Amino acid sequence: MNLIVLDMAGTTVADDGLVERAFTAAAERLGEDPATMIDHVRATMGESKISVFRHLLGGDEARARQANLAFEEAYGELVSDGLIAPLPGAAETVAALREQGRTVVLTTGFARVTQDAILDALGWRDLADLTLCPADAGGRGRPYPDMVLAALLRTGAVDDVRWTVVAGDTSYDMLTGARSGAGIVAGVLTGAHDRPALTRHGATHVLASVAELPAAIREYES
Repeated sequence: MNLIVLDMAGTTVADDGLVERAFTAAAERLGEDPATMIDHVRATMGESKISVFRHLLGGDEARARQANLAFEEAYGELVSDGLIAPLPGAAETVAALREQGRTVVLTTGFARVTQDAILDALGWRDLADLTLCPADAGGRGRPYPDMVLAALLRTGAVDDVRWTVVAGDTSYDMLTGARSGAGIVAGVLTGAHDRPALTRHGATHVLASVAELPAAIREYES
């Protein structure tokens, strides 16, 4: 299992409600009622944020882009305020996987500017081999398999997608992994969704945290 594709917020990065806070701020800046949106936001955690806004705003592309920009600005402000932290053991796990000769890719449903702000805030610019956002994979984020397949194509780390590991904390992460054909689709319980939701959407493993991933990979390989 030489290609490891890891989600960020909720999987390797502590979210602590920041996504919901940023959505609320974005909705308010557009004069929308966030209370009417929050259930959909929770259900679609992990999805490309512009796609979420397209749905919430009835396909109005201009409004969706305006809302997405407001979301990215609000999330960036929270990051700048120091309200972002790595999940325990996440950086050590990435380092250990790379030391074993595996290629690690960090993915997100955020725009590149927000992903970079998180990486900079955590000092993670050089943590992984590659970082990807939906725009890097043609524009479609989760639950499409595009970012996983882009990771495979860009790194050339494996010659069979079944030797790929996908890990995340949401149902959409699990769908992405299953649709890509990854051999291990690992759900972690540090983020948005619980064990039944992760399993129902394709998890082959459910772990307490990403720190358990190296052991799960070793067991699978043996």
